[in-house]
Order: sequence, then structure tokens, then C-alpha cells
Amino acid sequence: MIPTTPVAVKDGIANPAPLGLCAFGMTTVLLNIHNAGFFEMNSMILAMGIFYGGLAQVIAGVIEAKKNNTFGLTAFTSYGFFWLSLVGLIVMPKFGWGTAPTEGAMCAYLGIWGVFTLLLFFGTLKLNRALQFVFGSLTILFFLLVAGDATGNTTIKHLAGYEGIICGASAIYTGIANVLNEVYGRVVLPIGPVKV
Repeated sequence: MIPTTPVAVKDGIANPAPLGLCAFGMTTVLLNIHNAGFFEMNSMILAMGIFYGGLAQVIAGVIEAKKNNTFGLTAFTSYGFFWLSLVGLIVMPKFGWGTAPTEGAMCAYLGIWGVFTLLLFFGTLKLNRALQFVFGSLTILFFLLVAGDATGNTTIKHLAGYEGIICGASAIYTGIANVLNEVYGRVVLPIGPVKV
């Protein structure tokens, strides 16, 4: 499980959770500033999606596997490849490598990720409050995005953007809390109790 309090590293492998959480969080915030209507889809978002949201999370997931953490492996690797596939959906049609997805196709894509996230949320009930918030708000985000694409309603899409900024910020907080709590050897930023 992703630690919630300072822990001594016994296996010689650093905790990859802060990397994965910050990569997810920062990329999510930037994409959702776009979804909220503040700037256009651009190469800054796509580059973050490939290199930080994508590759950094996959690396974090592989390290979680070495630490025998099935939840961390599944979450970070999956969301890393989510970001890579999302960039692919945007960029591949521009190269002629397939047609752009329809609104219905995007609803299916975002919907299945919403279901996956909801199922992982149940795993966080044995972890800590911060992760519960991250996965709970991410579930809501996916279904708001589905509703926005299904209806074409700009207000819903902008609402999803604001909700996504909160979700991403909560992931950044959780990642930095893990770092600072470990560095200082005490709870600097609370994450909530571990559920047993």
C-alpha cells in the first residue's frame, strides 16, 4: 500500500508513489485548465501527457511492482498508459493513422476509465483519506467528461475542468505529503489514517 506516514526504507528502493502522484496530478491540472476553458489544447499538454503523466507514471508503477505493491503497480501503470493513449487519440488522426474518435467513442473511452477508477476507489478504502479523495474525485471527473461529450454541453465540460483541477491538486498534495513526511520523519502534511 502507499504509505501514509514516514517509513524507513528497508528494501533499498525509494517510495515511487510521490513520483506517480505528482506526475498524475500536475498533468491532470494542466489538462483541466484547458477543459475549464482557459487555453486551447496545445503541445504543452501533449508533452506533459507523454513524458510526465505517461512515462513517469509507468516508471513509478514498475518500481511499485519491485516493492510488491499490486495496487500501486496497477494504478500508476494504468494511468500512465491512459495519458499515452489519450495523446495518441489526439495526435494519431493528425498523422492519418486512423480517424478521430467520435463523441460516442470518447464517451466509451472515458466511461470505461471511470468504471476502472471507481473499482480502484474501493481499494483506497483500505488505504488513506487522501487517496480516497484522489480516486473519488477522479471517478467523478471521468463521468463529468462523459456527460460533457454525450451532451456537447460546454458548461458541463467547464465544470469537469474545475473539478479536474481539484482532483489533480489533491494528487499533488498527496505526493508532496509523502515526500515531506519521509524527509522530516514525521507528519508534516496529513494524509489521513490508514484503514485496517
